[in-house]
Amino acid sequence: MSGLTLEMLEKKENVLLKKATAEVEKAKEFTRAKNKKAAIQCLKKKRLYEQQIEQLGNFQLRIHDQMILLEGAKATTETVDALRTGASAMRAMHKATNIEDVDKTMDEINEQTENMKQIQEALSAPIGAAADFDEACFQDELEAELEELEGAELEEQLLQPATTAPAAPVHVPAGRLPARPIPQKNTAEEDELAALQAEMAL
Repeated sequence: MSGLTLEMLEKKENVLLKKATAEVEKAKEFTRAKNKKAAIQCLKKKRLYEQQIEQLGNFQLRIHDQMILLEGAKATTETVDALRTGASAMRAMHKATNIEDVDKTMDEINEQTENMKQIQEALSAPIGAAADFDEACFQDELEAELEELEGAELEEQLLQPATTAPAAPVHVPAGRLPARPIPQKNTAEEDELAALQAEMAL
């Protein structure tokens, strides 16, 4: 609206400028014709046109000032509206998210994080850990089986025939042939004793 008003005032100003210029030309003609009274009348009209032109200029300045003020007021209003919208949004967010909700959410996150750590630790455990656990559970059975094996080995050694050491040579005087020793059969007790001695020698 102000733009249209300025345009209208500028048109009026141009018309008045032309009229003022025309009165000056008439005054010159009346001066050349020695018609002083008519020339003065033309100059008076020119002066009135100039006053109107000045008024129109003041009107235009006032309108320009008003437009600047309106633009500033508009910018201020838009700024206030933006701040008001931001404040409303912050109030809504604060209402939707209070400190208790944040604490609860953080507790849930920490719980899920701890669960995930436990899962990762379980997955990253060595494969042999389960076998070690089974071996620990059956340690008594393994020791009993080992004792059976040791007992069987000892029994097998006891049943093996004992090897007798060669008899010491008998010194026989010259000219006499030694009589052949008569082989003697070992008793069961002697065989068992020899076997124990052989085992202890190991």
